[in-house]
Amino acid sequence: MSRRKPSKYHGFLPVWKELGPTSHDIVDIARRALGERRIGHTGTLDPMAEGLLILCVGRATRLQQYMLGWNKTYRGVIQLGSATTTYDREGETIEPVGEPPQLDRAAIDELEARFSGQFEQLPPPYSAKKVGGKKLYELARKGEETPLEPKMVNVLGLKMGAVEGSQIDLEVTVASGFYVRSLAHDIGLKLGCGAHLHHLKRISIGPYELNNALTQAEVSGASSAQDVLDSNAWIPLESIVLPFPEVRINSGAKERFLHGQELVLMHATDSEFKAEDKVVVRSLEGHLVGIGIVQHVLARGRTLNIRPAMVL
Repeated sequence: MSRRKPSKYHGFLPVWKELGPTSHDIVDIARRALGERRIGHTGTLDPMAEGLLILCVGRATRLQQYMLGWNKTYRGVIQLGSATTTYDREGETIEPVGEPPQLDRAAIDELEARFSGQFEQLPPPYSAKKVGGKKLYELARKGEETPLEPKMVNVLGLKMGAVEGSQIDLEVTVASGFYVRSLAHDIGLKLGCGAHLHHLKRISIGPYELNNALTQAEVSGASSAQDVLDSNAWIPLESIVLPFPEVRINSGAKERFLHGQELVLMHATDSEFKAEDKVVVRSLEGHLVGIGIVQHVLARGRTLNIRPAMVL
């Protein structure tokens, strides 16, 4: 049985996904461009959505789960007048259906306030969320009843523009687990006329921005892996930024950490830690070593006991 060749490249590749392909299609494009099989992505974008998709290459695939801590910002267009089965323009029309009301600035401000902060949200019936090991869209396509469970979500910022005809522009910054399609559907229920998501673009994931990404065409048109690696978009492993505070360790501590041993570190940063916090562990030279979990905070916060959660 042949062993998989070790990865040659390790890092993040931000890509501007176009309308139409799936997130996995973009992974396949990058695999061909880089000649690398070990590629994943953080944060699925539906085929009807465009925007920022961060690909994880080589050892950076181990960081996928830790990217969930970053907030995401989207721009979108909500179509008033009808709900759909998928909560977006690709679904079949369902109730409610009605004439959109006239919305002045005060009414829009009220909607912004209603859907800001923390509240419970139901996922769309057609989504990749799993229930009992099955994805909701798989159940929905079979005509099976989808057992939707509300989840607490967090909207950190919501700006809605004036209504143009029967459409509303919006920009929303959210924590992980939020569905903009559900927001569009819920706005339609609130107004009584029905609504669905007409267009969606993801413009940022934490500090990573769409304007700094390679376009899908640039990735698919790359003549060699070096074209991608030499681009301003490519982020090598040591330059990756994660949504946790950082600690730096010397070479001896690095060897112990890489071998799964706990560390006791003097804490000399402004960050405050508590048990079970995640921390980014780097060498003194700034190279990414892995992710640690704070076990204990000692000596009034000046000493940390950290165990490895993931090593690179």
